Amino acid sequence: MLSKKDLEKLAELARLEIKPHEEEKLLKDLTSILGHFEELKEIDTANVAPLLGGTSNINAFRNDEETENVPKEKALEQFPKKSKGFLKVPPVFE
Repeated sequence: MLSKKDLEKLAELARLEIKPHEEEKLLKDLTSILGHFEELKEIDTANVAPLLGGTSNINAFRNDEETENVPKEKALEQFPKKSKGFLKVPPVFE
């Protein structure tokens, strides 16, 4: 069972402000949640193999390959607005 002091410490650690009228409901809810974990502790998992990632998929990496870069002039040709060799975009900040 959680105490009011436990709840205050959890709120402090989580940087939460708990109003006095919320304390009783939160204590009840947290106690209920922790009770479910206590039930899980009672389950016998001695013969259950641990999971190593939750899926049987494996990573499929591609090999890095060197490619030709597009010349700067050709890349600039494709952009709608440019100025002095740079791409011109709408302002981000007013």
